[in-house]
Amino acid sequence: MDESRLIELELRYMQQAELLQQLSDVLYAQQQAMDALKAEVDLLKRKLEGEPGLVDARQQERPPHY
Repeated sequence: MDESRLIELELRYMQQAELLQQLSDVLYAQQQAMDALKAEVDLLKRKLEGEPGLVDARQQERPPHY
C-alpha cells in the first residue's frame, strides 16, 4: 500500500471519528432536553391530580346547541 493511500484512509478515519463525536454530542443534548421535558410533564400531571379544581369541568361539557 503506498503512503498516499494510507494518508487518505487516516484522514477519512479522523473525519468520521470527529463526525461521530459530533453526532454523539447532539444525541446527548437531545436526550437531556427530552428528560427535562418528561420531568416537567410528570410534574404537571401530579399538580393536576393533586388539585382537581385546576381543570374546570364545565369546559368539557357540550354547549346547549348540540
